[in-house]
Amino acid sequence: MLGKQNRALRLAMSLGCFLPRGTKGAGADSGRQVRRMGSVSEELTLVPLHQRPELLEACAELLREEWGKSRASRLHTLQRSSDSFPACLLLLRSRGPAEAPSQLVGHVRLSRVAGRPHGLFVESVVVARALRGQGYGRRLMEATERWARARGFGCLHLSTHDKQHFYAHLGFVLGQPVQSVAFLSPAIPTELLRLFSTRAAADTTTTTTRPRLPPAPLPPLSPPAAPAPPPPPPNVIWARGVLAESNEHSLLETPHRDARGLPIFWMKKDI
Repeated sequence: MLGKQNRALRLAMSLGCFLPRGTKGAGADSGRQVRRMGSVSEELTLVPLHQRPELLEACAELLREEWGKSRASRLHTLQRSSDSFPACLLLLRSRGPAEAPSQLVGHVRLSRVAGRPHGLFVESVVVARALRGQGYGRRLMEATERWARARGFGCLHLSTHDKQHFYAHLGFVLGQPVQSVAFLSPAIPTELLRLFSTRAAADTTTTTTRPRLPPAPLPPLSPPAAPAPPPPPPNVIWARGVLAESNEHSLLETPHRDARGLPIFWMKKDI
């Protein structure tokens, strides 16, 4: 009887159904954490999705709940995860007995950045709704940094519509738009990126055909005006000792817009 149980345990582990505590899994060398919640100890592990394919359905549902899209579309995107990027990373939680299955806590997707060989682009950062407000978002990002750093990358880039303060607390600072290789080929000119993130300038006027009118007469000369007063000091906010804001580009206001015209904040962090 004991021999049958041992064989069943080995079979389950070979299928990746769970990783007992203290067991090294592929890709888990830089993402394992032990955290104590009151009297309960839990183990957090960051693993690539393509090394845990049995979690594909659960991950697709996690993303669908947050951003919509069809199940088939989500599965198609997630199935592209690989060591050569884009890579979908999962934060897993283990509690209780060593044989207990892992619970999916969060997801992050990493892609290469065109023209920046040591940079990665972070997107699709999400934590399960039932687990939010417990510090798992920070744990997910910290584990992602360690995973990227262990593989020789030195900078993380991201964009966000409304989570800029969260990322600033993690050490990210405001940056410029970058091109993610996941959805844009490096062969495409950089000018195309500006179609997705353009400065909020008054360049949306349309050209219409109007009849020519004679020029208006010039106004009479007036005495020179007094010099304008100096501009007010910029709004400056510091995030973890780093200057993060100015009048033009701040955590409260951004000159960049996405393809829908919504404000978007581009941020980066050296790791």
